[in-house]
Amino acid sequence: MAWPMRVYAEEMMMPGNPLSIAEIEKRIAALRENLRELVEQAAAYSGASDEELASRRIAEQEAELEVLTRQRDKLARSRP
Repeated sequence: MAWPMRVYAEEMMMPGNPLSIAEIEKRIAALRENLRELVEQAAAYSGASDEELASRRIAEQEAELEVLTRQRDKLARSRP
C-alpha cells in the first residue's frame, strides 16, 4: 500500500499536472495512514532484514509526506 504514494509525489511535481489543495490533503491523509500501518508492522517484525525494510519504507513515506506538506503550504500561501 505504501508504494503508490511515490508516484503521487512525482506526479505532483510535474508542471503540467498541478494538484489541488484538496487532492494533496487526501494524499497526506493516505500517507499518514500508511505510516501508521508501517509502524504497526515494524513492531511485529523480527529480524534485522525485516526491520531494515520497515525502516526504509517508513523513511520513504515520511519523505513523501514532507514533499506533499510543503506543496500544500505553498499552494495555500499563493491563494488569495
